[in-house]
Amino acid sequence: MRTEFNLAQLEPTVVYRLLTSSVLPRPIAWVSTVSADGVDNLAPHSFFTVSSATPPIVQFTSVGRKDSLRNVEATGQFVVNLAPESLIDEVNKTATDFPHGVSEFDAVGVAREPAARVKASRVAGSPVALECELHSTLRLGDSTVVFGRVVHIAVDETVLDGDHPAVTRMRPLSRLGKDEWGTLGEVVDLRRIRYADWPESN
Repeated sequence: MRTEFNLAQLEPTVVYRLLTSSVLPRPIAWVSTVSADGVDNLAPHSFFTVSSATPPIVQFTSVGRKDSLRNVEATGQFVVNLAPESLIDEVNKTATDFPHGVSEFDAVGVAREPAARVKASRVAGSPVALECELHSTLRLGDSTVVFGRVVHIAVDETVLDGDHPAVTRMRPLSRLGKDEWGTLGEVVDLRRIRYADWPESN
């Protein structure tokens, strides 16, 4: 037996809670930007994924018009920093609604480092940083999807297995429902089956 929800009859906040408690775990784009006035900004966005491999494009969604979006529109650049388990407290604190013009790097005490190709700073303690130039934006209702072309990737040597970032070394965080966060947990290695190897095809 199921409980049925007619979204046309629900308040937007209820729909939001249903979606974010159902679509999970969600990877976190810990997005660093810099304003036209030179103020660094850092905020986690859990509506995030890879959009294209060739060309390399990632996307994150700004629900409402937040500083991350304003800065990307003003400068055309941003960095997606991987949010590791070891920095969960800092990631959570950078979601605070600080007043416009306050740098979360400074307010929270997150160490920064210069990026190689863009003006926005990278998170020094993040194992992977994707430096991006704005490709395009797409307005959807109360949200804006930001597409960024990845122009440079910086990976901490300690998380590399050859030239492959190892998930068990990166220990990425994810967002769940309500105030819940996900950690890596058990990793299952299961190879995809080619149709040529499917039993009924032989």
